[in-house]
Amino acid sequence: MSGRSSLKAAAVALGLWGSVSFGVLAFASSGAHAETIRESLALAYANNPTLNAARAQLRGVDENVPQALSAWRPTVSAAASAGRLANGVDSSVNYRNNASMSLTISQTIFRGFRTINSTRQAEAVVRAQRESLMSTEQDTLLDAATAYVDVIRDTALVSLRRSDLAFLQEQVRAARDRFDVGEGTRTDVSQSEARSSEARASLNTAMANLNTSRAIYQQVVGTEARNLSADTSISRYVPKSLDEALNLSESHQPLIRQAQHLVDAAVFNVKTIEGELLPTVTVDGSISRSWNPSETVDYSDNAQIFGNVSIPLYQGGAVYSRVRQAKEELGQTRLQLDVALDQVRANVISAWGIYQAAEASIVAAQAAVQAQQLALEGVVEEQRVGQRTTLDVLDAQRELVNQQSNLVIAQRNRIVGGYQLVASIGRLDAGSLGLSVARYEPKQHYKAVRDKWIGLRTPDGR
Repeated sequence: MSGRSSLKAAAVALGLWGSVSFGVLAFASSGAHAETIRESLALAYANNPTLNAARAQLRGVDENVPQALSAWRPTVSAAASAGRLANGVDSSVNYRNNASMSLTISQTIFRGFRTINSTRQAEAVVRAQRESLMSTEQDTLLDAATAYVDVIRDTALVSLRRSDLAFLQEQVRAARDRFDVGEGTRTDVSQSEARSSEARASLNTAMANLNTSRAIYQQVVGTEARNLSADTSISRYVPKSLDEALNLSESHQPLIRQAQHLVDAAVFNVKTIEGELLPTVTVDGSISRSWNPSETVDYSDNAQIFGNVSIPLYQGGAVYSRVRQAKEELGQTRLQLDVALDQVRANVISAWGIYQAAEASIVAAQAAVQAQQLALEGVVEEQRVGQRTTLDVLDAQRELVNQQSNLVIAQRNRIVGGYQLVASIGRLDAGSLGLSVARYEPKQHYKAVRDKWIGLRTPDGR
């Protein structure tokens, strides 16, 4: 192949590489509708099993509130018995049938404020679990966004590696042609073939990475990665400054709010256990009927109602120990709140630094790509006039591919860093992102079960 043919092949490859920018790359460039990242996030919000499991866990925690409220309600029990009695005096034995039925009702009037405090404790735990669900939602959407961008990145890298292989195959053919006419050496052919084989291996690795990213995408989102759009802008959700990000995280980060609600729950737990040292007042009533209670009575009825007061005096020290234990647990939750505040702050600062560094890396990588493209063009032209060797062209080619890969990776890191930053401040949820999806409302189930007195079926019919 002539030097001008080599230059033409390089120009074709450069044109293809120039089009493989992460910002414009997309699957299936046909007219089919491309799935946007917002649509993928909406699918993950609706389908992700981890997120659905967290919702089920919250529904289970909701039931702690009606269980605590049950202490306000009466307990009713019924009993029945039947049998045959035998009474013997001397040699005479008398037999008679006997049966009884009773109904007992007990109503607690006062439990040392344990019902009030245990209900408030259960409500605080529910609020904490809602924040845990919100945190899981953010983690799921972050995983979905990362998986989406990773598929785009790996597709771009596969395209780059294919273009690299095509260019190097052209170099192999050109080196062989020159060798056949006596203008080249066997070394030029061997060097070109070695780089071509290396490029094929890199392509295989890139394709394997793409398959892995597709599998992770399907695991998180629930559908196969087909025809994804490369429009993945997150910049409008990113805070303008680090101070703004830190301020937003203090009020929006669910990890902080969860820790605050757990402190409230621990406070009410202490009060609930202390209530065991106070009197308990109940009203108990019962009615009963017995048939053949004795040889001379056919049946008898009985009804009674009593007010009972139980005053605990000493329980072996167990209650006092549990109060002290609860106070220590309260201190632990307060320390965990401080830990959460520090952790969130560190996460925000780290995410901000990663995002800013990725933006700077993109600028540097873009400049490097432009410079290396010009360098490769120059080397190819110089090779045509005999001033450069085949190895010079191969080295320039490798450097350009490396710079293109660095640019793709930097663009991926910037987008993922943006989503990480938004998640760190607590705004990566379906509502804040405005996703077009039916929102899961945690309070709906809570309201349905809070005041249920009876029933085995869940609100969804199970």
